[in-house]
Amino acid sequence: MKLILVSVIALVMSMSVQAATCELTIDSNDQMRFSAAELVVPANCERVRLTLTHSGRLPRNAMGHNWVLAETDQVQGLSTDAMRAGVDQDYVPADDPRVLAATGLIGGGEQTSVEFSVTELRGRDLTYFCSFPGHSMMMRGKLIIEG
Repeated sequence: MKLILVSVIALVMSMSVQAATCELTIDSNDQMRFSAAELVVPANCERVRLTLTHSGRLPRNAMGHNWVLAETDQVQGLSTDAMRAGVDQDYVPADDPRVLAATGLIGGGEQTSVEFSVTELRGRDLTYFCSFPGHSMMMRGKLIIEG
């Protein structure tokens, strides 16, 4: 009986390591920049919890930032449609299948997080960007999921 219990505990611990939720953090600022042009998700991660911080001082309505994930070939059209969504929707179109993950919109001194699965995203060409009007060309980077 002890051997079975030890085996079950080892299996559960192994599954929790394999199904890891990885933490990523990226900063944004009043100069319309993200702190990283590339974020890498290790192969053992099945979920990501991304935290976006805003180290600037300007408010959300003047220099707000969010973090939106999409397939690279969808970014241009999505960023255009995001402007129409407006500040009340954090410049993210509701129920848009092109949005793979997105944080809320924040201003200086604030932070927000989003958690999402990466299992269906492996092998895809992914870009993250800020969808606040006029920011997406300067505020973008690549999300690379290893494995």
